[in-house]
Amino acid sequence: MNLILLIPIGVRLTVLFVAGACLGGLANLGIYRLAYHRRRISPFSAPADNAPPRRLSDRVPIIGWLGLRREESLHGRGFWIRPLLLELLAGIGLAALYWWEIGCQGLLPERVPLPAPEGVIAVLHGQYVAHAILLVLMLVASMIDIDEKSIPDAITVPGVLTGLVLGAVCPWTMLPVLVSTPGGVSFPPPDGWWLMHLASPNAWPGLLDGGYGALIGLGCWLLWCVALLPRTWYARHGWRRAWQLMTARLAREPVTRLIVIMGLIGSVAIAAVWQHGGRAWVGLLSALVGMAASGGLVWTVRIVCSAALNREAMGFGDVTLMAMIGAFLGWQSCLMIFFLAPFAGLVVGLLRLILFRDTEIPYGPFLCLATVAVIVRWASLWDWAFSIFSIGWLVPVTVGFCLLLMPIMLGLWRLTLAALPVK
Repeated sequence: MNLILLIPIGVRLTVLFVAGACLGGLANLGIYRLAYHRRRISPFSAPADNAPPRRLSDRVPIIGWLGLRREESLHGRGFWIRPLLLELLAGIGLAALYWWEIGCQGLLPERVPLPAPEGVIAVLHGQYVAHAILLVLMLVASMIDIDEKSIPDAITVPGVLTGLVLGAVCPWTMLPVLVSTPGGVSFPPPDGWWLMHLASPNAWPGLLDGGYGALIGLGCWLLWCVALLPRTWYARHGWRRAWQLMTARLAREPVTRLIVIMGLIGSVAIAAVWQHGGRAWVGLLSALVGMAASGGLVWTVRIVCSAALNREAMGFGDVTLMAMIGAFLGWQSCLMIFFLAPFAGLVVGLLRLILFRDTEIPYGPFLCLATVAVIVRWASLWDWAFSIFSIGWLVPVTVGFCLLLMPIMLGLWRLTLAALPVK
């Protein structure tokens, strides 16, 4: 870590800008290759039919798209502008995130004495790497959602697995839960735990180290695996017929076997980490509960909204996206994200409704924007939310009240839509 800190900050930011632009190129490759309607636009893909041969210079981040303008007749006028801007944004974003999280130590409360201890700087670097991975995954998911109004499992499933592995192997990548007080903020001793876990801001319950915690972890994992199964439920001809159709499809789909294998391997890995105990188990169980609680919350909202609107209100990709975010950031952060995302979505939705009479907007990008806001403003948000999360019963009561209020709000929204000529 000392070697990294000896490098001038300007040099580090320049290197990260270049690395971010390269990651943006990989993100563009994923956007065009992982989408349902694949397109051979990325310079790392095989060229489209009748396209001129690709050049080595086409693979240079940002600049290469200027040369690819020669394919406008195949992909549409100005097709190169968005991927160029994405790579530029990825470069600037990766460098800016490092400047904020490491240079300014923006994840720590204001009253933390600066510079922070060397061990804390190492933890901040680990958090930065985890957040950079999450941001790249969210960038790919958001762009595909904008293009197709869907989020493929090929992004969110590896993302969830990455978050769980980080939770077990590098539990220090969780967000800090320090709070500013009039007397300042001091870090706990080296064996203390000042990072987000399942019970934060309260102490870690000892019973979660025993069999009860193992059952919770395995239950979250198996619930996730069941959610990924290619289920179909058509109850028009009765539940018995619906069950027969669903089991027949599960037996027919090759992905079912892969999910079963993943479930078994994951269960063994969870049991091994539980047996090992310590911070690895704290981090893994926190990531598992973050995954299940965050995905389950959006899943519940999806069911409630679909019933209130009498149509599918949210895609299942939003569920898997939120589960991925929860595996990285924990359920507390995702609860904040869940309440922040609708504000941006409401503004954009109203504008699209008024200007284009369009009632369908992708929700994934707003979840991702809210995630970025929570990460960047984490210190102040946690200062505000600390007292709320300290009162254990208040959180589920608030969430339950909002879920009960949601059908009423959606009913009013449905009446508004009925009064307007929409597409």
